[in-house]
Amino acid sequence: MSNTVPAGYAPLTSESLPSYLSKKLPSDLVLGGEPKEWTVKEVGDGNLNLVFIVEGLEKTIVVKQALPYVRAAGESWKLSLTRAYFEYNVLTIEARFAGHRLVPQVYFYDGDMAIFAMEFLSPHIILRKELIQGKTFASLAEDVGIFLAKTLFHTSDIGMNAEEKKALVSKFAVNHELCKITEDLIFSEPYFDAERNNWTSPQLDADVHKVWQDEEMIQVAMRYKYKFMTESQALLHGDLHSGSIMVTESETKVIDPEFGFMGPMSFDIGNYVGNLLMAYFSRPGWESDHVKCSEYQRYLLEQITSTWQVFVAHFTELWSEKLEGDAYPVEIYQQGLGEKALQRAQREFFQTLLEETLVNAGLEMNRRIIGFAGVADFKEIENAELRASCERRALKLARELIVNAKEYKDIATIGQFAQSC
Repeated sequence: MSNTVPAGYAPLTSESLPSYLSKKLPSDLVLGGEPKEWTVKEVGDGNLNLVFIVEGLEKTIVVKQALPYVRAAGESWKLSLTRAYFEYNVLTIEARFAGHRLVPQVYFYDGDMAIFAMEFLSPHIILRKELIQGKTFASLAEDVGIFLAKTLFHTSDIGMNAEEKKALVSKFAVNHELCKITEDLIFSEPYFDAERNNWTSPQLDADVHKVWQDEEMIQVAMRYKYKFMTESQALLHGDLHSGSIMVTESETKVIDPEFGFMGPMSFDIGNYVGNLLMAYFSRPGWESDHVKCSEYQRYLLEQITSTWQVFVAHFTELWSEKLEGDAYPVEIYQQGLGEKALQRAQREFFQTLLEETLVNAGLEMNRRIIGFAGVADFKEIENAELRASCERRALKLARELIVNAKEYKDIATIGQFAQSC
């Protein structure tokens, strides 16, 4: 896809958007009232895009438009508009497999304007904000585990035929710009003195310099960068963290998959686990009561264990009941070698996936603490000494996960090391 800006493209504003939408909205999508009566607010607080909430007299929608540069960095960091195309397509595919219970509905896409409209989620709130507030959610682990199982299984060679899988790989191979951002920001820049790095200084200076000299850890990071660049296991969300999930007490919705591409399953799972672990280590910066702090940290560790268990259970069920999928073919396992052989294959698959998930969790933690685009869990702790203390403990676990992931046969055991940090 071209990196050039289409002739008809122009960034929209709260004032110009109603007129544009009046010509583009599908006939069955009625906001109510005349365009001049709609209320429009630009609410994009992310790193990349313009995001508008458009409220009619009967219905409210979200409109998202890509800019030809990285919003957080300014026009000096050019970026293709095609990311809107990828986000629209990932949302559509995710909804096909996980359903609109877990993925917002998309109403239309306009390639020339790099824009699409989707369901307005209310009263949903970004999960990261709720975790900082110390809130709990009864269905979160179940929802995220099922989302991961369904989206990863059905877009992998285990769950789909080879021809369709290769077509999917081809479709998303051109999302190379956002993949390059990931390759740089997660796998490379935290491990040398990159210009965009941004850690708590001077408090963490010695810790960061120690990371840059840690050959054992860096060699693993480089191997996983290679895996990220070369393995096309399944269609990934590509940026699955607590800022890409919106929640109520009873509902979970996964949003913002513009980094979507075909890659290693462990990347999505590991990113989510890494963000829960950062919420764990940041907790003393948000809760001074030791008992309450420990209770919430225990809840976060339980979330990690439960999410993994739900993912494995549902993925296994889909695998065991599948009718197609050229990897681990039905003819050999279900109809040939039998159930015990299939169970062995599944055990070995998940053991490898767990190891890779833990490594990716550690890499995500290093990236957020040392590199560009940190997380509010740490960054909004006002006391720099306290913040650095929390981050230092997280860096200790990150190294453990990256270097010694193979030693952990059960995801629950990482909680023991986390507590020792």
